Amino acid sequence: MTTAAPLPTPAHQVSGATPDLSTKKTEDVNLQGLPIPRGPVTASLSFYKPPEDGSKPHNYVEPLPGVPQRNFGEAWENVTLDDLRGQEHKFNLDNNAFDTVQNVPSDEYDFTDDAKIQSTYYPEVEKLLLERLPGAKRVLLFDHTIRRSNPDAPRAPVVRVHIDQTPSSAAARVRHHLPDEADTLLQGRYRIVNVWRPLNGPVMTHPLAVADSAHVRDEDLIPVEHRYPDRNGETAAVRYNSGQKWYYWSGMKNEDRLLLKCFDSDETVGRWGRVPHSAFVDPRTPEGAVGRESIEVRALVFG
Repeated sequence: MTTAAPLPTPAHQVSGATPDLSTKKTEDVNLQGLPIPRGPVTASLSFYKPPEDGSKPHNYVEPLPGVPQRNFGEAWENVTLDDLRGQEHKFNLDNNAFDTVQNVPSDEYDFTDDAKIQSTYYPEVEKLLLERLPGAKRVLLFDHTIRRSNPDAPRAPVVRVHIDQTPSSAAARVRHHLPDEADTLLQGRYRIVNVWRPLNGPVMTHPLAVADSAHVRDEDLIPVEHRYPDRNGETAAVRYNSGQKWYYWSGMKNEDRLLLKCFDSDETVGRWGRVPHSAFVDPRTPEGAVGRESIEVRALVFG
């Protein structure tokens, strides 16, 4: 397996210097006075490299002792990412497979108790999706993941370009979570949409990169067997292609929501029904920036 390329060193700041905020707009610095990186940036992203033995790629959700977590490698490429900030209105789920929502309030602040997250935050996400997605009639939130950059965190930001679902795994999700209704539901439109937000914004480290799905070729997407202890699912790895167009949303706040569509059964927008994404290291990240914390809630959307 190819070893990941070393992460770029954050931009240097003079130790002990007091930031000069007199010429900085409030929204361009965080609470510590550190500058929030804005605008286009070139960064290294990890793309798919096939298994050297030619076998089918797979990944273990829970790594086994003495067994590599995945059998495929990484191909690092320098990619230019444009900033969505200020041009959010140009993108939506049907055309690009991602969308942005601002100024979303929440009554959940701690995000340390799963039961409270499900009782307080889940209804907020369901309401957002029903209001935001045209035609949506029913939403089932089937899981969530919290990621923290500190070394002791169970899950860290994923620095690898991927898509959470494939067409076959999306249908399997419907059958897994709603077995009694699956035959009927699979005859109508169904989507899988992730709702991503920071917990300690504005995001300064490991922002999330997204590719415009309209510029991603089907042949760039590689099904990967996703092995759980009790079943197998499927995700998609992504080959690099120079025709891909990449973006990130600078300085995401806790009130911002990034919607990521992983699958859409509507064939009229099927080509634009999946969004490759990855955390990345912004080489402009100032020294001393706090590690990113985030939550991603995954939803089946019917209608």
